[in-house]
Amino acid sequence: MRKLRNIINIDEEKCTGCGQCVLDCAEGALKVIDGKARLVGEIYCDGLGACLSGCPTGALTIEQREAEDFDEQAVHELLHAAKPAEPAPLACGCPGSAATTLKPSTAAAPAAGAVSSQLGHWPIKLGLLGPQAPFLQGADLLLLADCAAASLPDLHPRLLPGRAIALACPKLDDAKAHINRLAQILAGAKPRSLTVVHMEVPCCKGLEYIAQQASQLAGLDIPRGSIVVSRDGRILQQNLPWSQAA
Repeated sequence: MRKLRNIINIDEEKCTGCGQCVLDCAEGALKVIDGKARLVGEIYCDGLGACLSGCPTGALTIEQREAEDFDEQAVHELLHAAKPAEPAPLACGCPGSAATTLKPSTAAAPAAGAVSSQLGHWPIKLGLLGPQAPFLQGADLLLLADCAAASLPDLHPRLLPGRAIALACPKLDDAKAHINRLAQILAGAKPRSLTVVHMEVPCCKGLEYIAQQASQLAGLDIPRGSIVVSRDGRILQQNLPWSQAA
């Protein structure tokens, strides 16, 4: 079924055929054919833009046009056919799509009440935040992926003190609704900075796309940063807009 939705657009003049977008696309929707990146099929593209940030020439953009609806089952079948000798990951590529047993520290947990919460406001879900909330005005705002919040062992002392947060999932939530709500918050609260905290998996990078689109929609140019978290809770990359590193 065709409908109006977000989908990848490839500028062939800018594309060098480097293949980075193929690696970044967890759904297998892209391939390099005749030296250029090509969309294998509309049904394989979720339109979240996880492939955008890795493109060195800016050849990839997300456009809204009439296209076949995204088909997660078709993606699963595509990935399975591409790797018949291995169990195919689920289409979403989220941290929970591949069953992994982690080995957390066996150190004794602090006594109850020994660690204080650094959460400075409520609510915390992006869809519930109001643009005029006083705690958002001029704040250092963290756009935090749900899974990253659970994965970071020292989230409260490392990132929360003195900052506002908005929790969201770029894969399972309504990305367009998140873009609109975040744009309202940016325009209304005019935060001092915006930092995206997401998991290492490709689809989670869609949160950076949401932040980028919301900033453009709000017409607000503020310092932006990013933090990438591994599935076992390590910070792999960070680019902070704050005067002092977290």
